[in-house]
Amino acid sequence: MDSDPVYAAKAARHATKNPYTVLGVDKNASAAEIKKAYYSLAKRYHPDTNKETGAKDRFAEAQTAYEMLSDPKKKEAWDQYGAAAFDQGAGFDPSGGAGPGGPFAGAAGGAGFGGFGGGGFGADINFEDLFGAFGGGARRGRGSRQSPFQEEILVGENIEVQTNITFMDAAKGTTKDIYVTPLVQCKTCSGVGLKKGQSRTSCKKCGGTGTRVHFMQAGFQMASTCDACGGQGVVIPRGGECNTCNGNGVVRERKTVSVDIPGGVEDGMRLRISGEGDAPPTGTAANPNARSSRGDLYVFIRVSPDTKFSRSGADVLYTASIPFTTAALGGEVTVPTLDGEVKVKVATGTGTGDKITLSGMGMRKLGGRRGASGDLRVEFKVAMPKYLSSNQRTILEMLADEIGDKTAKRIMNVGKASSSPTSTDAPPTTSNTAEAHQNEGFLKAAWHRLTHQHDHLTSDKKTQDPKGGETNGEEEPKKASGSG
Repeated sequence: MDSDPVYAAKAARHATKNPYTVLGVDKNASAAEIKKAYYSLAKRYHPDTNKETGAKDRFAEAQTAYEMLSDPKKKEAWDQYGAAAFDQGAGFDPSGGAGPGGPFAGAAGGAGFGGFGGGGFGADINFEDLFGAFGGGARRGRGSRQSPFQEEILVGENIEVQTNITFMDAAKGTTKDIYVTPLVQCKTCSGVGLKKGQSRTSCKKCGGTGTRVHFMQAGFQMASTCDACGGQGVVIPRGGECNTCNGNGVVRERKTVSVDIPGGVEDGMRLRISGEGDAPPTGTAANPNARSSRGDLYVFIRVSPDTKFSRSGADVLYTASIPFTTAALGGEVTVPTLDGEVKVKVATGTGTGDKITLSGMGMRKLGGRRGASGDLRVEFKVAMPKYLSSNQRTILEMLADEIGDKTAKRIMNVGKASSSPTSTDAPPTTSNTAEAHQNEGFLKAAWHRLTHQHDHLTSDKKTQDPKGGETNGEEEPKKASGSG
């Protein structure tokens, strides 16, 4: 008689795979090696992080393989009998009475994956601990249950605060007093969370396992943390809590922490002060006397802007405003630094945007060799006057004439002489006479004499010749005395 194809497909689908092959370990692998291999596969193929086809099946296979090899009885059964000890209908029960269909019969057999509470996978691994580690939550906070990937230690939560410092404090370093209110051990109950004479009892909802099993379709089971005991498996009897800490084993206490901020810190940096965070709430742990460690204090640094300086890494930036005359002629200006003022030279013809570097006068370099510092980079900005006096404009117009600048605007008419030559027969006009420029001012007159622009002008003054004639103010050259 032909076998039912549906049944054959189902039987093939439920055939137990070699757990050593699934986890990729040797038959003689230690328990630690098996745990490490399972952890790696679970992290790689977890459905929440891996959306590839087949990742869910690989994850389930890794779970089954680890559950089998983590239970001494099931591991021994596999080593002796192989898949025959676990396949449905094989008639072998290595767990000693797990029900028909073997230890993986699920809801139909009443045992399914060891019940998550009495050995195997469920007794050794808590899903919240395992996959909380994927998001960086591998700390043992609030007395979580034992996990194969963590030490049996209770760790308190971290505290995060912010402090503001000035730009100069960031450059030189400073000490700040930080006020925090961390959780500290309750002095009344010494952290156990109980009144004197009281003790914890097993949780009735989960039977002391800390997890509750939910049966799903196709024989699968899911375990969740017991909401009554918080996954601890034990509870404090009603009325047995410490009145000071309400059974938590910790209370808040205000304290001051002095934080040394090194020179060179930047805005947004975070400093860690070990052991200044919250103490773990040992009163809610299954074992209040377990090893415990306080969390850390993280201080976020905010550096206020400075009116003079800015920074780029370890380099300090400063913009120096200089007069346009200094920029054109060169000179020396005073520049502020982190340690006081210094004088720097300005080269002739310096323009806006030109820079100089003062080596070693910047911020301290964090993590670098001792005493290393950045540079002070000075950028020049030429300050141009918005308003000019008459003398200033005259000088600038004279300079424009001297350098041949024909695009500059002229108002003072410096150096403007008659461009057309005058006829010798035409009488001199008022503007072409020397007397018309007598009151033009010292600067104009000096410029005209320097450039010889008024040498061709005539004079209106006529002097009387002693002999009765008129002259144009020019004296005849005297003859030298002596015999001729």
